[in-house]
Amino acid sequence: MKSATIRVLYFAQLRDSSGRDEELLPLRVAGVTTPADCFSELALRYGFPLARKVVRAAVNGRYTTWDHPLEDGDELAFIPPVAGG
Repeated sequence: MKSATIRVLYFAQLRDSSGRDEELLPLRVAGVTTPADCFSELALRYGFPLARKVVRAAVNGRYTTWDHPLEDGDELAFIPPVAGG
């Protein structure tokens, strides 16, 4: 039986911390069922320099809440603040 996975996309400082643009992550491993769960797990793993409160979550190309339930095949992006000039 294939396990449920999501694709996680990283940008800017989060990409730098993780050392990758994207990765596949098994769902429901270590309680990962929402963007908040996923961010917490990955922040511990990679030492993200940003707090969750300044990052936006998007699922399948749409901004969403941190408690949105993730499903097999979802694409989750963490969008850090953008500095302008």
